[in-house]
Amino acid sequence: MKRLTLLGYCSFLAFLIFTGCASPDTKNTSTTDSTTASATSDTSAASVTKDWKIGVQMWTFHTAGPFVQSLAKADSAGIKYLEAFPGQPLGGGMPDTFGIRMSDASKAKIKQILQDKGMQIVAMGVIRPNTIAEWKQYFDLAKYFGLSYITAEPLKNQWDGVDSLAGIYGINVAIHDHPRPNAYWHPDSVLAAAKGHPHIGACADIGHWARNGLDPVVCLKELQGHIFGVHLKDIDSIGNTKANDMVVGTGVINYPPVFQELKRQGFKGMFSIEREGNWYNNVPDVIATVKFFNAQVAALK
Repeated sequence: MKRLTLLGYCSFLAFLIFTGCASPDTKNTSTTDSTTASATSDTSAASVTKDWKIGVQMWTFHTAGPFVQSLAKADSAGIKYLEAFPGQPLGGGMPDTFGIRMSDASKAKIKQILQDKGMQIVAMGVIRPNTIAEWKQYFDLAKYFGLSYITAEPLKNQWDGVDSLAGIYGINVAIHDHPRPNAYWHPDSVLAAAKGHPHIGACADIGHWARNGLDPVVCLKELQGHIFGVHLKDIDSIGNTKANDMVVGTGVINYPPVFQELKRQGFKGMFSIEREGNWYNNVPDVIATVKFFNAQVAALK
């Protein structure tokens, strides 16, 4: 770097003071949608959180039976945004399971049911395709339902191909962090996959990070600019990969700093409630989580 003269330095400093360090209109061109954005010092909580969606990972209701019954449970909890999981039987007279082998008739019927209920599938996962050809089938399904991202754990030798498909389809891939010894349990492994792959980022599972003994806020900071979605869950002990699931806000995870950090980053995306307990009577737990989420968002500054 060349040394500045005193006059030049003063002029440069005055320019910075006048213009600020970043323009609020600057866009992140590393992704194909607006799931992440650069934070600015004067960004209000309302302007950021207006784009936040509170949804549910359909695995929460998988013990309720088929997709259509799980859909009814989500609807009864006031949830309008969904993260579907492949392999769930559809029900409702449809012989298929949700996934790449659904018939055209079943896909059309599911889409109509969603439209009638005013609901939307925003994401699906967690998927682990064995081949790029199989990945393409999942992207075709995601495009049909208008998904924003696919939650996945891609093989390392698939990163280039997956990122290329994601760019072509305009649908990002969010890597999920399962507990150790999963390959993606630590943010560093997700960052390795995202390096040079602008359409690969993170599905930040807050509960699993805590199970892994990691500080969720530190993890979020490491992944800034790469977070496409969030899984909301709570647990009863930190650093225990077998920790019991709790209703969000009643466990040991300190959630206010989590929401504050996501607001600071300008995160724009879906928070998927994933209740992995009280399987047969968890609709009240989901409703309680929605209330907790809304209260936390309202309290952000």
